[in-house]
Amino acid sequence: MIHSNYKLHIYFIVILLASNLFLGCTKKETLLPKPKTPASTKLTTIASTRSGSGSDIMLQGFHWNSWQYGTWNIVKNKANEIKNAGFSMVWLPPVSKSTGGTGYLPNEWYQINSDHGAGSELRAAINALNSHNIKPIADIVVNHRVGTTNWADFTNPSFGNNANAVTKDDEWGQGTGNYDTGDSYNAGRDLDHTNGSVRNEIRNWLNWLKNDVGFAGWRYDYVKGYSASYTGLYNDQTTPYFSVGELWPDITGNYYASGNGVNYHRQKIMDWINGTGNKSTAFDFTTKWQLMLAVERGEYWRLRDAQGKPIGAIGWWPQMSVTFVDNHDTGPSPNGGQDYWPFPADKIEEGYAYILTHPGIPCVYWPHYFDWGAQLKNKIKSLISIRKSQGITATSSVVIRAADGNKYAAIVNNNTAVKIGGGDWLPGSGWSLAESGRNWAVWKR
Repeated sequence: MIHSNYKLHIYFIVILLASNLFLGCTKKETLLPKPKTPASTKLTTIASTRSGSGSDIMLQGFHWNSWQYGTWNIVKNKANEIKNAGFSMVWLPPVSKSTGGTGYLPNEWYQINSDHGAGSELRAAINALNSHNIKPIADIVVNHRVGTTNWADFTNPSFGNNANAVTKDDEWGQGTGNYDTGDSYNAGRDLDHTNGSVRNEIRNWLNWLKNDVGFAGWRYDYVKGYSASYTGLYNDQTTPYFSVGELWPDITGNYYASGNGVNYHRQKIMDWINGTGNKSTAFDFTTKWQLMLAVERGEYWRLRDAQGKPIGAIGWWPQMSVTFVDNHDTGPSPNGGQDYWPFPADKIEEGYAYILTHPGIPCVYWPHYFDWGAQLKNKIKSLISIRKSQGITATSSVVIRAADGNKYAAIVNNNTAVKIGGGDWLPGSGWSLAESGRNWAVWKR
């Protein structure tokens, strides 16, 4: 079972204990409704204007402990290398002053002197990325806030009436706003997005991040905490180049489900995208789930659904699906970290061989590229180069040729063949091997 409140940080607990503030930070599970009709029969085909170019490759520019090493200076110093690797977007952590290092419990939105570094260092990093034609993506935490001198001190901006900015069903018990439009989040005060003053402050802050600081797009944190319609509204009001929501559906029932048994999971992702008015992409947690089980258990048949398409959100709406192997919550970080749902460490190359050759918008985790050694780094860089040279995009075609107990093989974009797993498979005549590793290979023609 995957828990909802997975971002609870030890620093917050320490500060709460020291300050005698509200202690409602227990993890809880949220049950999903019964599975719905597959989204393939329900989705609109209207193209989003917030899904980038279709050829983007994103780098997550941090891990859980990046703030301990000076995030902004590291990114600035790596800007040229990031460009040469082929990344077109870099997702940066929350920039505001916060409780605890990583930034997911923000205090003051406009105060950008944070544990990641000084505001001047942030601006220098943003300028370095922009000068290399790399689009910086800001991590936006607007589901909740914590206070500055105490938990209810919403200074700069104050929203005027603090209690009115907090949902009436928040754990504090004194919020006077409307009921929450999504799931609760115990580690902070849930903001009332039905409140016009709150929405205006969010709009103003996002436009400041874009027009003053230099960001090009948004990664919305914990979007299950408020109605998807507000993400669509904020995107309308700020016109980002790219938007992606962290809609992490709980896995209910059998963790080892496959095929139609996981449709409820990717349906939740589709429902959220639809709820934004099709104005934001979402992370493809279904692909991560099934890809992990496939490589770990030798069950590569998991990667093909009943219609012969890729099993995850990319099988239903690839243009709106951001694929990934790990992130700061799921995977390991240097010097410890969240590590809640890590991809099998000895199968990481297989994971990237899959997402970097398939449709969707792939996102590479910083430690995998910069901290796990030259071999993995070079393989990822080579796969990115192949993706670009072969013209693979978010909507490229996929014809699955094999999906059984020891291999998965597919022809992508009609010019790239990929095989993962230990089983033998060759694409046939007219193909040349482009790259390979332990239990995977990629060919092109």
